[in-house]
Parts: sequence; C-alpha cells; structure tokens
Amino acid sequence: QVQLVESGGGSVQAGGSLRVSCAASEITLALSCSAWVRQAPGKERERVATIDRYGQASYADSVKGRFTISQDSAKNTLYLQMNNLKPEDTAMYYCAADTRIYSCDLNYWGQGTQVTVSS
Repeated sequence: QVQLVESGGGSVQAGGSLRVSCAASEITLALSCSAWVRQAPGKERERVATIDRYGQASYADSVKGRFTISQDSAKNTLYLQMNNLKPEDTAMYYCAADTRIYSCDLNYWGQGTQVTVSS
C-alpha cells in the first residue's frame, strides 16, 4: 500500500523558516514526479513546487526564491525548505507523487501537515 507521510509542519513567525518532509513507502520517489501542494481555508489548492523524474524543480511564482524542493533517494523522502515565510504561506501542505510515466497529475497524496505563519 502506497503511503506518503508528511512531517515538520508547525507555527513560525513571519520571516522564519521551516522544512517539511514526506516519507514514501511502496513507491520510489526518484522514479516519480513529486510535488508539494498547499491549500488554505477558503482558497483553491496551489501546487507550490514540483520535482520531476530528472531532478528538475519548478516553483509557483508565489514561492519562487523562498522555497526549495529536494529529495533524498536513499531515504526515499521529499523535502520542502521554506525560508522567509509570510502569513500568506499559512496552509495545509500536502506531499503528492505520480508514478505513471510521463505524468505529473499526482495520483498519490499524503494526509498533509499544517504550516502557520504569524505576523
């Protein structure tokens, strides 16, 4: 059974940093397209960072220059380093992956970890 388990969320003041992690089982993240997606109450889901099967990363304009997506193949874990956090970054952050070749539509999802940024 595929599992994606996020951790590392929490509360931080504006300007601070957090790193969230996503441990995967029964899939190999290095062979998948993986992403971090966030959703704030009353707002649409937003894909903030993606890393493809070739290790190429891409970011939403709202987080570019502040967030970094990475993965540790040995640990089969995905990370999102978030720096210079802003109150508008407050959301539930979900790890997601797509194991289907040529696809990054994200067919597996974690349960999410809450990130709260106070001003």
